[in-house]
Amino acid sequence: MSTKDSACKIVYLSRNPKPKDTFVSLWHFTNSLRSPASKGPNSLQEAFDKFCRAVSLYGPYWDHVLGYWKESLENPQRVLFLKFEEMKEQPTAHLRKVAEFLGCPLSPEEEAKGVGDDILRLCSFDNMSNFEVNKSGKLSSGEENSKFFRQGEVGEWMNHLTDEMIEKLGRITQEKFHGTELKF
Repeated sequence: MSTKDSACKIVYLSRNPKPKDTFVSLWHFTNSLRSPASKGPNSLQEAFDKFCRAVSLYGPYWDHVLGYWKESLENPQRVLFLKFEEMKEQPTAHLRKVAEFLGCPLSPEEEAKGVGDDILRLCSFDNMSNFEVNKSGKLSSGEENSKFFRQGEVGEWMNHLTDEMIEKLGRITQEKFHGTELKF
């Protein structure tokens, strides 16, 4: 059964425009999964070239984003499309949006008691990444849970991408999203 055929609700969290942070995070993540017996980490340029050609661990980035964005327009009761950078800027507003989407809006009493703030604190990157299971646990396939946590911040791309890479990602994104109303 695919997610398209499922009755489950999906909260889709997309990363930034011209997927700069998405690419850098994916590069770090895939390098963290490479075994010591492999030839070492993928170079940034090699990984970038593959990403731009839509050769990726999780499939073509732009098709993935567009697919969920379109689905969120066609079935807003099933798919909530959010943007990571906006969530980081306005966490309380996004918490309310997710709670309402899931059918669990905060009551005025809960709001007054600070339940929303408690949820944000409990779901923060720092808190989630420090759970023992996320520091020492492993997937059944052997990957360490800690590899799924790195920084949880916006802007890491500035430390890695060249001007040419930024321009190319922008050009591809503009081409792929042309004719849609999806804006970042």
